[in-house]
Amino acid sequence: MIKVKVGLRPIVSKINLPTVLKTTILPGDSIERLFIATQVGEIFYIGNGDIRTFLDIRPRILKLGVSGGGYDERGLLGLAFHPEFYYNGLFYLHYSVAGTQGPGALSESFKPDPCDPKTLNLRWMNRETKYDHIDTIEEWILQSNGQPQKRQTLLNLRRPFANHNGFNSLNFSPETGKLVLTTGDGGSGYDPFNLSQDDLEIAGKIIEMDVGKNPYINNPPIVTRFNELPTPIQETLMVMAKGVRNIPGISFQRFNNQYIKYAGNVGQRLVESIFSFVQYKSIPVTQLIQAYSMNFEPDKEGFINFGWRGWEGAFPASIIRKCTENSTLNEKITAYYNEAAALSASRLQPLTSYFHEDTRPDKFRGTAITGVQAYMGKRIPALTGSVVFTDLARKESQPKVRGALAYTTVRPNGQQNDFSVIQTDYDFGSQSAYYVNLGTNLDQTRLYLGVYGSMKVTDFNQGTIFEIVES
Repeated sequence: MIKVKVGLRPIVSKINLPTVLKTTILPGDSIERLFIATQVGEIFYIGNGDIRTFLDIRPRILKLGVSGGGYDERGLLGLAFHPEFYYNGLFYLHYSVAGTQGPGALSESFKPDPCDPKTLNLRWMNRETKYDHIDTIEEWILQSNGQPQKRQTLLNLRRPFANHNGFNSLNFSPETGKLVLTTGDGGSGYDPFNLSQDDLEIAGKIIEMDVGKNPYINNPPIVTRFNELPTPIQETLMVMAKGVRNIPGISFQRFNNQYIKYAGNVGQRLVESIFSFVQYKSIPVTQLIQAYSMNFEPDKEGFINFGWRGWEGAFPASIIRKCTENSTLNEKITAYYNEAAALSASRLQPLTSYFHEDTRPDKFRGTAITGVQAYMGKRIPALTGSVVFTDLARKESQPKVRGALAYTTVRPNGQQNDFSVIQTDYDFGSQSAYYVNLGTNLDQTRLYLGVYGSMKVTDFNQGTIFEIVES
């Protein structure tokens, strides 16, 4: 693949952890504005060269960074503007709710043992008391006086652990006009309850929500499974894909008269993956519930399955440990052999993957994929039509942490492809630079990169938003 070098042009600095970068046109305005949502609950936009506050919901957000040394995967996770936002003012939020901290679903850290069936068949018990927090998805409206106001709650989700809640988790599909919610597998590690493969679990899925159908339920119940939802809400939902571990949203690239869908899946110990697909079959939630109640398997021809927890990208999910005879080598054991075998033919193969350990000189050792976006602009000709992605931090960049920027392309035959690292010309000096988010404008002709100087949500004002430009 062609080696590409780009520039990073700072747009705004000294902001908190950016979780979402989106553009839209405000009602009555004439130009696209870049909106920045931060993990702690602020939403800003760039207007006339300065940064302005659009909405501040920090009092609504769960207290972050209390445990884990300041690291946290909760907070304001999703922001999406309705396709008709300019006319109707509607937008949507996904965040972790203040005052909902629970003890967690397990009392100790989890690791599967292929020799111990108990660890392979855990169930999430006592869900109303054994959970970590509650996430909510809400519809808001920008009123005629310019003030945002909450209209209704769409979903309240009880989450078993603090991590793997998804991020950049709300996006509208230009193909169907529906709001797409991406959820992580619930957290911990290795998906202890196998929520991502269970058809009735909301965790570990890509879900289409028809926000045009108003179920007229003011206070939806707090749920973990689709069959716990009132029927009017069930009827607004379809499952687009399952087998998701943790996901930085979904993006769409127009190709002739159809759209290529892209989704990154954060790996466990081995590999980070990007999936792409064009044709897919969404299954109505009501159909999944009916199949469960009548004990039959619904028709899943064309249904997308990323393969987790049996598969980590293109590889069976593995437990990795040091070899006792040689500490420089690793032993890799298939964590869930039966599940990997059962999913081997039905799962979607990734478009490309990159490894946590890779000694090739033109690659990098990854940590976690944090963004996937198509680029259709012409200002960086070498990237036109490609898929750009970001990784949180190159492992080899310690102690001065640097994220990674790379790209790949879709092959006409649909087979897996290689990727190439994108070089940047920006000097971060002695500051760490975690690449926490990737965004684009409405027609995908500009790319925006969110960089943070720390992975602690309690380290404030260390964020910078860049536009990726030709070097």
